Amino acid sequence: MKYGVLSLFFVITLSLSAQIADKEQPKLNYQVLLTNDWVFYAPETPVIQVIAKNTDGVVTTGTSLQLEVTTDQYKKVTTLSQTLSLQKNDSAQIDFSFVVPEPGFYRCRLSEKSGNEVREIKRFNIGYEPTAIVSLPDAPADLKAFWDEAKAELSQVEPDYKLTLIPDSTNQMRKLYKVTMKSLGSIEISGYYSTPTQKGKYPAVISYMGYGSKPWIPGGTPGYVEFVLSVRGQGLQEPVNNYGDWITYGLDAKENYYYRGAFMDLVRAIDFVASRPEVNTRTIFAEGGSQGGAFSLAACALDNRVRAAAPTIPFLSDYPDYFKIVHWPAQPVLNKQREMGLSDEHLYRLLSYFNIKNLAGWIKCPVIMGVGLQDEVCPPHTNFAGFNRISSEKAYHIYPLNGHNTPESWWNVRVEFFERFLE
Repeated sequence: MKYGVLSLFFVITLSLSAQIADKEQPKLNYQVLLTNDWVFYAPETPVIQVIAKNTDGVVTTGTSLQLEVTTDQYKKVTTLSQTLSLQKNDSAQIDFSFVVPEPGFYRCRLSEKSGNEVREIKRFNIGYEPTAIVSLPDAPADLKAFWDEAKAELSQVEPDYKLTLIPDSTNQMRKLYKVTMKSLGSIEISGYYSTPTQKGKYPAVISYMGYGSKPWIPGGTPGYVEFVLSVRGQGLQEPVNNYGDWITYGLDAKENYYYRGAFMDLVRAIDFVASRPEVNTRTIFAEGGSQGGAFSLAACALDNRVRAAAPTIPFLSDYPDYFKIVHWPAQPVLNKQREMGLSDEHLYRLLSYFNIKNLAGWIKCPVIMGVGLQDEVCPPHTNFAGFNRISSEKAYHIYPLNGHNTPESWWNVRVEFFERFLE
């Protein structure tokens, strides 16, 4: 019985001690300022500015704020630390200024350290001189011949366009159709096509879809014809998908790789839109996000009928670096590589034919690109690897808080950009 009382006394004592210890630890709130929207340009150096506020009644002692900076491939750049001393309800601004080794994107990890305890506050990415990022092309010598042959092969396929009116989605302002057509290899592809009911000649927007995206109904851009394409095996075609995980299909040979056919589907979509009597063929625009962003750039590179393009968070670029930064799509591709017994040399040579970075130099039309700075699916490094190879008129918007997406405001940016090129 005495043992139980002593044990209870001991537990109560520990509990009180823990409460006292908790009270001795000040509660600090932190706000990381969006200095320069976290993208910096020479001659300035990156600076991370943090507001710390003491919301408790205890003076901070032995507490420090720590910033770790690495490359986007997790190579250490620097670790900085500053001690905090704040009275009750006091606040202070802490500045971490540092030099990065080269243009690129960097990972930041902000932590609070008190004694032996470390509490992570925030992880985020920053950029430095993104348009100065150099990612050398690895284009094979026969790249142009490869795509010229694919386009010649496509031209021999009768498109067999078929439009089916969708009455429930048609109104006094617009008509909506489901469209089917034949592409490379006589594979059927499809999409939704929206056109104003009033007769006339209209600019057209072709929307290319993201990887595995669900198809959507166009019609949100007044005064435009709109076509949302489903490439082979995806979107409307997914019920008859014969490719499995598209990005891993056909790694044995460049002639068999999924994106050879898919890139030709992009050209066939332009063929369809250009064939329509209601379309002004001098104002055909391309847009899309993620895989759709890559498709927009590939379409511009492979077909000069595109007047301007507005890709966002583009996929399929800079594979050797890309696969060092992200888990997906790297892991499925590398798993398939091992399963098929393919060498690294074979894999990266094959992918070089479909690398947006290698095709971007062919683009002649104006391009505007939207980027999510916190994107861990199609990291900004890979976005700019292709963008920086474009020699035509171009612009970009980096959204500091967005990941693999862009804000609603991008819609207006895109439309205003296209309107510059209307006739």
